[in-house]
Amino acid sequence: MAARSVTLGIDLGTTSVKAALVEAAHGDPSGFVVLASCARPARAETAAQSAAAGPQGQEQDVRRIIQALHECLAALPRQQLCKVCGIGVSGQMHGVMFWKTGQGCEWTKAGAAPVFEPRAVSHLVTWQDGRCGSKFLASLPRPESHLSVATGFGCATIFWLLKNSPEFLKSYDAAGTIQDYVVAMLCGLTRPLMSDQNAASWGYFNTRSQSWNLEILRDAGFPVHLLPDVTEPGNVAGRTSQAWFEIPKGTQVGVALGDLQASVYSCMAQRTDAVLNISTSVQLVASMPSGFQPVQTPDPAAPVAYFPYFDRTYLAVAASLNGGNVLATFVHMLVQWMADLGLEVEESTVYSRMIQAAAQQRDTCLTITPTVLGERHLPDQLASVTSISSSDLSLGHVTRALCRGIIQNLHSMLPFQQLQEWGVERVIGSGSALSRNEVLKQEVQRAFPFPVSYGQDVDAAVGAALVMLQRNLNQQEY
Repeated sequence: MAARSVTLGIDLGTTSVKAALVEAAHGDPSGFVVLASCARPARAETAAQSAAAGPQGQEQDVRRIIQALHECLAALPRQQLCKVCGIGVSGQMHGVMFWKTGQGCEWTKAGAAPVFEPRAVSHLVTWQDGRCGSKFLASLPRPESHLSVATGFGCATIFWLLKNSPEFLKSYDAAGTIQDYVVAMLCGLTRPLMSDQNAASWGYFNTRSQSWNLEILRDAGFPVHLLPDVTEPGNVAGRTSQAWFEIPKGTQVGVALGDLQASVYSCMAQRTDAVLNISTSVQLVASMPSGFQPVQTPDPAAPVAYFPYFDRTYLAVAASLNGGNVLATFVHMLVQWMADLGLEVEESTVYSRMIQAAAQQRDTCLTITPTVLGERHLPDQLASVTSISSSDLSLGHVTRALCRGIIQNLHSMLPFQQLQEWGVERVIGSGSALSRNEVLKQEVQRAFPFPVSYGQDVDAAVGAALVMLQRNLNQQEY
């Protein structure tokens, strides 16, 4: 009997959950084929559990995320799910959630399918959380890591809860990202296991020694018992402790990956490719040469960070907090203004009309700095509009300037010239906000005059599946 060679990839994103089934296909140029995929909106935003977080608190209801995950799996072909030999999981980095060991979920039946339901869990405090202001961050101990700590990072959030809601932390004895939680529940892990990709995204993790800054954290009173064990990405975290939908009990589950790394893995064919992903936020990513080691001193003002990838290599990442979410904020503002004027219009209509207007307006003198969410390296920066003249106030002018501002903000973080020096020869463009916005595509070409390919869409669920597929193929070779 032939070995099962289908892998399931799951991505637990900020706004949606996606699942993909991937199979090796030696006749295909990519070496694989996506058999089926499904995405569902998470709709998980909820009020912060701590009132002290204020309006800057950004949290999600874990139960809604898991519900969306189960909706995805229910939509995949049953005859393919039973062939799954490995499960890869990725998700939004930096965030943190808490649960009680042994009580994190309960396995039940949804119709005929076995599923797990979250039980003794907290909300997920996401990467978009803004409760840790610059003054609070300045009060934290200096990490022994090449990565600095920013608001929305797991360890910063735990420090904040320690100071502002210490009773809250006493209710839980395990913590991880949302993707670590899913892996722990699928495998019945007594201690959560985390890849260095997600550990680095929390802060206070040294990628060179592959260890948490335990001494620094203990001296600061940090609850180090909440820190997960860490292993290398691509390793197996465990096996499914129960049948899950049609996936057999005992199926291998990989340690959870960062969505950034999984996305890049799905489409970076050559080391000379850079990947530009514009969805909720923006990431511009280039691969660093093998043997590269970042300087071990964190620089909070540095716009480019170096994240662990696979096989002890690094990705250079300019990660802007301001992407498709800025366009969504603008659309929401326009709809709200019209509602205040007694007019009703759908957000989707406003979006398509404003992109059409901007496509016809090829240039503008209007300048928009779109940083409504600040940036990790400039947390106090707000958005601004300058060079306003009466001739530049049309919807086309403003939308063109907004799209240009998003790309120029990214270019200020990681310029075209730097990418050239690193040997980049092509940009792979991806992400929902970019794929459906011709104006953003024009501005990308204007700021980064490389050949730009839009053929292979970045897909973290496919990337997570491919990591497990590669592992399975390697095992078959031995």
